[in-house]
Amino acid sequence: MTMVMRAAGLDDLPALDAMARSTGGGFVNLPPDRDKLRDRLTAAIAAFGREQGQPDDDRFLFVLEDGADACGTCQIFARVGGSTPFYSYRIDRRSAWCAGLDRAIESDQLTICTDHHGCSEVGGLFLRADARAAGAGALLARSRYLFIAMHRARFADTTIAELRGVVEEDGGAPFWDGIAARFFGISFAQADAFNAANGTHALAEMMPRTPVLLAMLDPRARDVVGVPHPSGRPAMRLLEKEGFRHDRYIDLFDGGPTVTAATDDIATIRAARTATVRATTATGGAPVIVASGRLAAFRCCFGTVAPHGDGIAIDPVAAAALGAAIGDTLTYAPR
Repeated sequence: MTMVMRAAGLDDLPALDAMARSTGGGFVNLPPDRDKLRDRLTAAIAAFGREQGQPDDDRFLFVLEDGADACGTCQIFARVGGSTPFYSYRIDRRSAWCAGLDRAIESDQLTICTDHHGCSEVGGLFLRADARAAGAGALLARSRYLFIAMHRARFADTTIAELRGVVEEDGGAPFWDGIAARFFGISFAQADAFNAANGTHALAEMMPRTPVLLAMLDPRARDVVGVPHPSGRPAMRLLEKEGFRHDRYIDLFDGGPTVTAATDDIATIRAARTATVRATTATGGAPVIVASGRLAAFRCCFGTVAPHGDGIAIDPVAAAALGAAIGDTLTYAPR
């Protein structure tokens, strides 16, 4: 048996609910609320069921399956900022020359913006601790890029990813405590629950629009600006390997980094190739990440492929995991 990424359905609700309750908070895209998760699955099913050829407010939700056990999940948002604004803090550098001191005075400030309006987003990645082996995290992350490559017209020319910021063991968040908590008067855990239920835009729209000088922040808050949660560092490395870069944007509430990439320059998308299966008995060849099917029929796993006539041969284990037969079209990229 091999791990397979596939489109999520309503039958995955119990597994997703269990994963959501084990995250420790801070995962707005995976709320520990069964009704909210059901709503998101319903929205994902509708997104998989649409065939339109342009970016829309679609949320695609996937699960990683190891045998019959769903042990991970991830999401793709085809377009952010469509029906509700997508807010971030942008780190702006300001400088001025002070003649009296005979030196430049430089300062960084946080400015609320909607600069990522219309971008696609990859997010909602969660992998159970007992499943973090054998490349499961890479399969979770990279399968999304093959899905985008196979449905390119449904996604924007820029893709972003938000990484969870630093959240402490007791549920506190230094960045939240340093800015938003002083305005809203609630804890990060309360804000996290509110955002999961209502969307992050609800609180963001009430935030003061006055830029925040980083130098004026408590050191605990300033030190975590743009820093991912320790559990998110492997995801950050995977994103960087794909070509994503942190460029001045952070989350409004926990200060985690937002990274961006030109969609067509994402390494897996750039390397993706499409070929017809001519044999399902390959015993050698190159290791790949390989996907089959459109929309709700999408499946992705690791395998090996080799040239075979005017197409490819794929190893029998991967062929079985994908349900691939001779004559089918597969999309793959080097592992």
